[in-house]
Amino acid sequence: MRLTKHEHAALLLEHEGKGLIIDPGSFTTPFPEMGHVVAVVVTHEHADHWTPEHLDRIRKAAPGVPIYGPAGVEAAASDHGITVVEPGDTVTIEPFTLRFFPAEHEVIHESLPRVQNVGVLVNDQLYYPGDSYAVPEGVDVNVLAAPIGAPWLRIGDAMDFVLAVKPRRAFGTHDMTLSVIGRDMHRARLQWATAQNGGEFLALDPGDTMDI
Repeated sequence: MRLTKHEHAALLLEHEGKGLIIDPGSFTTPFPEMGHVVAVVVTHEHADHWTPEHLDRIRKAAPGVPIYGPAGVEAAASDHGITVVEPGDTVTIEPFTLRFFPAEHEVIHESLPRVQNVGVLVNDQLYYPGDSYAVPEGVDVNVLAAPIGAPWLRIGDAMDFVLAVKPRRAFGTHDMTLSVIGRDMHRARLQWATAQNGGEFLALDPGDTMDI
């Protein structure tokens, strides 16, 4: 399985000639190739994780492709036929198996409403928590997509999240709100946290790939 990091929180996973897109949001440029996409996951309803334009482009390239997300995504994207998933659900759409986990959205400020968020484990290999530090209980995580920049993020909490998950490999995501200097500082902190349990941290930029 090959992973390509796109801008901010967006990921493309490819396996056996098929593609899976996660969180194509407002800070993400259009994906160049989408005809092979068999599924889309949107972890929550915030615009930096999905836009109508992205979903329309994906559906135009891959008609009828299912889009999975929690009920809040279904309400926000009511014109796009979202398939609602909840923590504990497992969905298989070959060649991908998606397991969804409880992952409450981190607090931005008490004045702002909290939204539904789910974490997703792909093929028992890659875990992506959305906007959350929720640890997937009972999962030995091979690769972790770890948020490194957000209005809700404190780098010490992000480090504790990586320390708790203990991934074999990790890389930073949710990073378009950071300057280059801030991004590199946060990457260094998560590199340290990953190494504490013998893991490897990869500094992936948009367009970079890794094999899982």
